Amino acid sequence: MFADTPSPIVLLRCKAVLQRTGLTRSCLYALVFKSAFPRPVKITAKAVAWPSDQVDAWMAERIAASKSDS
Repeated sequence: MFADTPSPIVLLRCKAVLQRTGLTRSCLYALVFKSAFPRPVKITAKAVAWPSDQVDAWMAERIAASKSDS
């Protein structure tokens, strides 16, 4: 795969977001409530998911912030 090829955006359910970020469920929703993490999108009447590009951008911001803090 080429470096310039963007990865497709997929919708991540809560369990996948938790595995990808290392957050707990309560921490994830607390960050969403404080607008410190992207809000999920409704995919059905009872299900939500997070766009992978928004989760990846949040992780990149956290990594950049940790590098600038040191």
